[in-house]
Amino acid sequence: MDLFSGALARMINELGKMPGIGPKSAQRLAFYLLRQDRVQVERLAASLIEAKDKIKYCERCFSLSEETLCPICRDPRRDTTSLCIVEEPNDVFSLERTKLYHGRYHVLMGTLSPLEGIGPEELKIKELLQRLQGDLIHEVVVATNPDVEGEATAIYLSRLIKPLGIKVTRLASGLPAGGNLEYADDVTIGQALDGRREL
Repeated sequence: MDLFSGALARMINELGKMPGIGPKSAQRLAFYLLRQDRVQVERLAASLIEAKDKIKYCERCFSLSEETLCPICRDPRRDTTSLCIVEEPNDVFSLERTKLYHGRYHVLMGTLSPLEGIGPEELKIKELLQRLQGDLIHEVVVATNPDVEGEATAIYLSRLIKPLGIKVTRLASGLPAGGNLEYADDVTIGQALDGRREL
């Protein structure tokens, strides 16, 4: 006999599909939500639907935005000569929390992973090269994660970008091998930014 069935089982199952949420966390979240009054749950549901309807990808950098261009791409105070390449939109938010990087971003929407069938065509690399040829970029900071896929992507990008005469740097150590920017603390990310090295 299943302990959870019907609406509760479906709710736990859907919550458990989220990254970082295991079966026990999904159960805790489900029971927490069931203890809340209907108005609070409706506000949460409405905010999820609103976010899904309104948030899209920035047409220039592919970060998240409610407008055609994200706030960073629209900000005239940003350093337009420096471009930081990250894997996913949430990496932009991780780097921005440090308040140490003042350039612009380009989100690849993943990393090279031949085993999963992800090659350069599946990433925003063509768009990156178009930006590099159209903008006056002096430095590209490659901020992919220090795992196998992130390192392979960094090397691939370096080989594409260096012939354009643009300085290519990589975040310094400080981020653990196999770790993700999303889970790193602000100080660690800040140290990695400060000590980035040329590729």
